[in-house]
Amino acid sequence: MKFPPLKLSLETPLAWSQLSHQKVRLAVATTGVCFANILMFTQLGLLAMLTEGTTRLHESLGGDLLLVSSYSPSLQFRISFPRAYIYQATAVDGVSAVSPVYINRANWVNPNQLSKPNNSNQKIPRRRGFFGNEVRVIAFNPAHSSVLKLPEVNQQLAKLTAPDAVLFDRLSQASLGEIPQSLAKRSELATLMENRRTHVVGLFSMGSTMNDKGNVIMSDWNYAQRNGQDSLNQARLGVVTLEKGANLTKVQAQLRQRLPPEVEVFTHQELIQREQQFYGSQPEGIILKFGTIVGFVVGVIILYQVLYSDVSDHLSEYATLKAMGYSDRSLLLVVLQEAVILGVMGFIPGFIASVGIYQLLVTLTRIPLAMKASVAIQVFILTIVMCAVSGAIATTKLRSADPADVF
Repeated sequence: MKFPPLKLSLETPLAWSQLSHQKVRLAVATTGVCFANILMFTQLGLLAMLTEGTTRLHESLGGDLLLVSSYSPSLQFRISFPRAYIYQATAVDGVSAVSPVYINRANWVNPNQLSKPNNSNQKIPRRRGFFGNEVRVIAFNPAHSSVLKLPEVNQQLAKLTAPDAVLFDRLSQASLGEIPQSLAKRSELATLMENRRTHVVGLFSMGSTMNDKGNVIMSDWNYAQRNGQDSLNQARLGVVTLEKGANLTKVQAQLRQRLPPEVEVFTHQELIQREQQFYGSQPEGIILKFGTIVGFVVGVIILYQVLYSDVSDHLSEYATLKAMGYSDRSLLLVVLQEAVILGVMGFIPGFIASVGIYQLLVTLTRIPLAMKASVAIQVFILTIVMCAVSGAIATTKLRSADPADVF
């Protein structure tokens, strides 16, 4: 028994035929969508650097719960709370330990710009504005290995017990000095921090932010030697470690009940969300969100011009299709298909170019930034919506396509 040969009818979709008919217009439209995508990706990337980039320290903190001053909307502000509250927290059932963390900023001298003094005790006159570099100082008791969940730091805690010893963030801005390269040739590197001799004895990775050029970690003892013993009476953070098997939600509620209202108790995720919401509500965050909207509007305008011109040039063809029985809805779908095709064609090169821009920003700023799937999906959805809006506006021209005009 013989079967008749299978015949496949592969017809080029009408929408693609319309677009590919004029190659130059197709290239211009694709470039316009690509540009709009790059603009949206860039704005969202900068927004991520502003919001997510500021939470590198938060993400690096260990423990189970965190104590923060309720008067501080962000760790950017130098608002602390009495260390006595930490002792109160240790008395709560389920709490194993609470470690105070001290955060400050200090003037930093690039070691390459530091001339060798005649003796190690010689000081350079205290002129903060002259150097113009500051680092964020993170201090805690090196005996508490649960403060940071950075294995690289915890393996070097013993080094912090030496006088004036610090660990330096290798992802700091280049203006602070090429310290990682220098440490590769020696065991430690001397510089000045707050006009005092400081020895870099190791490296770690955390990342700079929009507000901080870099980070250094030191012991609370060295911190007190520089800022006075009274400086340990006020902590910026309290890292709470729970006993094994303790209920986190229950302990958090007990801490909030036991501690005064001047101290707030957060989980890691709650503190990170609060920090990101704070920066997102600042003028910089609002401007970057507005830039994303501008990119969306630019894409709508470009696509509308292209699709409107395409419909106008083929108005007689659309009228013929109407005369053949095509409904307005069918022709609307054709234009929307054109818009979606242009959106996909423009998104792919826009995405690839944006990944390169992200890498360039990381190289220039040393602020960690990666293309996240959530951002890519968000921009892709915005692109499809942008195309749909442009197509819907452009189809208003189809209403003037009268079949009588063909005859």
